[in-house]
Amino acid sequence: MSHGLIVQRDGQVVTLTLNRPPLNILDLDTLAALRQQIELLDQDEDLAVMVLRGAGEKAFSAGVSVKDHTRELVPTMLEEFHAAIRGLRQLKAVSVAVVRGHCLGGGMELAAGCDIVLASDDSHFAQPEIELGCFPPLATALYPKRLGAAKTFDLLLTGRSIDCNEAEQIGFVSRQVPVARLEAELERLVDQITRKSLPVVRLLKRAILAGRDRSFDEALAESERLYLEELIETEDMHEGLAAFLEKRPPNWKNR
Repeated sequence: MSHGLIVQRDGQVVTLTLNRPPLNILDLDTLAALRQQIELLDQDEDLAVMVLRGAGEKAFSAGVSVKDHTRELVPTMLEEFHAAIRGLRQLKAVSVAVVRGHCLGGGMELAAGCDIVLASDDSHFAQPEIELGCFPPLATALYPKRLGAAKTFDLLLTGRSIDCNEAEQIGFVSRQVPVARLEAELERLVDQITRKSLPVVRLLKRAILAGRDRSFDEALAESERLYLEELIETEDMHEGLAAFLEKRPPNWKNR
């Protein structure tokens, strides 16, 4: 535990918990610790899943500390926060945001940086920065491609709150579950990922990132390259095909 961040490991899974309840506000120390931890995790060749969540039941995070938006502090705040999100979006392991309750401002942007957003049905989301006379740089960079320009204008210009149903409908939330089933669904999701071949999961993520960040032709070319130059060289691809033909479970070697 350090600077409002708890790090726990269980095999191939690391859980990062924002530990500043009840609202898990992201201050400069927490942002710096988060950035540093993500950088360390990206060097971990055995890591399959990184889970990001907030402590307590009230909030994933209600955003970046308003006190850190001063003229003197905001350059450092943006540098740390944006570096954390860049690292999160390029992390080799699969990242899962587990959202319950408030997911606001920088908290919503932080969840958007993850590959999968698993949210309880009592969660709600908003980018209220416009009410404070500012705007969220990360949201303006992330949301148009993810949600579409029209929905991004709607959310950022009004600052309105949306419930989990709407967040799922617009494609922000990957899976919505009743709050009583949140932990069980997280366990099931993590199990679904960690049962797969680790190198294949990582190659798949790289292909998806190409689709997210590049034009169609560039993304397809990169996906083709990954398949022909890297995937086909793994033992696990050949094991998976053999297991299917022999009607047996695959025995992944993770290489």
